[in-house]
Amino acid sequence: MAFFSFFPLFCLFLGGAFCVKRVLRMVLNKVLELFCVKKKDSKKKVQKHEPECSSVISSMTRTEYGSGSDGYNLFSQFDVVQDFSDHYYAKNSPGKTSKDWVKTIQNEWKLLQKDLPESIYVRAYEDRIDLLRAVIVGPAGTPYHDGLFFFDVRFPSEYPQSPPKVHYHSGGLRLNPNLYESGKVCLSLLNTWWGTGCEKWGKSKSTILQVLVSIQGLVLNDKPYFNEPGNKNSANTAPGEKNSLAYNQTAFLLSCRTMMYSLRKPPKHFESLVAHHFHERERVILDACDAYISGAVVGSSSGKGTKHPCNNRSFADFKKSLEKYSELLRKDLAANRTRFLKLTRDSPAAADEIVECTSN
Repeated sequence: MAFFSFFPLFCLFLGGAFCVKRVLRMVLNKVLELFCVKKKDSKKKVQKHEPECSSVISSMTRTEYGSGSDGYNLFSQFDVVQDFSDHYYAKNSPGKTSKDWVKTIQNEWKLLQKDLPESIYVRAYEDRIDLLRAVIVGPAGTPYHDGLFFFDVRFPSEYPQSPPKVHYHSGGLRLNPNLYESGKVCLSLLNTWWGTGCEKWGKSKSTILQVLVSIQGLVLNDKPYFNEPGNKNSANTAPGEKNSLAYNQTAFLLSCRTMMYSLRKPPKHFESLVAHHFHERERVILDACDAYISGAVVGSSSGKGTKHPCNNRSFADFKKSLEKYSELLRKDLAANRTRFLKLTRDSPAAADEIVECTSN
């Protein structure tokens, strides 16, 4: 965002028209005072060079949340970066905003930095604080296990009176009743589906953290077939459970295709995270494919538990498709292994940090 559009607002926020140099010194001292408890490991070197900020607010966010350059902070769960060119909402203007709007988003950033679950990563943009990008790791025990699911977020100028806009990077695939091929995310909390009470967005209590956790827990669940309203009544019935198992097979196939999309073209600022995640989970993913091909129920652990009858026609179709996709996925994972090894050679510090971050 332009310096001249934010400087008057920032001065007003601090309560006086101080000179830029003095303001930056005050902000820096205050931030260091507040955050000195989070010291970096003395064995790790942090890049001291930082590009010139385009605005006072950018300078403040850079100091408080990190630069997003190829250094220590790159693999943290929350970080502030610069290039938003591939963001779905990049061409949408932030519109006319207010001091309260800026403060609300900064509070959202602090909440994300403090309370993000270990399996969700977020990048904000220092020059477009109305935008976020998040990746959610598919939960274990679901047809989405070990996958990476990317979402682009935009805070409209009327936020938080109205909910954020969320776009799912679908790759043209419909792997969940709530996640459309178009990228639409169907969720009561986003007011894109019906709901009552706390299910709907509330300006004083709802947050983007709540949205991300809801997508992970309520959308990417173990029986997504019943997310479809018309299927809920068949839950816990023999026909319903049979359809649910078949839906999970399809969802896993589409999840494998989504993995391949992420491996071949990872979204900006998540390239190294994608490389390490799939390097670390490669064996688990391929073992799961083999187990499912052998008849294990999708989502079951290590192929244990109930098995599908191998003479079942729907299973035969699933097996044929999974054999095809698992072979393609195996090749992409092998190529990723090479990329990851190059990453560790070129930037051992970054590789160490991502290991620490994803192994918690």
